[in-house]
Amino acid sequence: MSNEKHIDESWKDAINQDKLCDHDHEDCGCGHEHENEAGEVEVNFFNYIASMGYQAMIFLGEVPNPMTQQMGQNLRQAKFLLDTLALVHEKTKGNLTAQEDQFLSSTLHELQLKYVEVTNKGRVIQ
Repeated sequence: MSNEKHIDESWKDAINQDKLCDHDHEDCGCGHEHENEAGEVEVNFFNYIASMGYQAMIFLGEVPNPMTQQMGQNLRQAKFLLDTLALVHEKTKGNLTAQEDQFLSSTLHELQLKYVEVTNKGRVIQ
């Protein structure tokens, strides 16, 4: 029996997903952005968590800032977003679907691991 732990990294696909989902049902849990009838990105739990995760990845220096196309770090802001996601996770316990809970849990876990990795590398730019 292997002691290796499987880590769900599906949140990364949602963060990096640029195209819209090819189906139009609400809260399907696929991690893709959905458009509403007005052609705007749908406001839902998955898009909210993916958006916060994407912002955290920018502040961790893992993806370029979409406004400047530059890489940079702001670990204070990254930690704030991680703490906010942890708070959302705590306060929504028992009120999420299984898909929502899994998406939030895996997003938070992976971002926390990345935060520790970045801070331990000493590549802090402030």
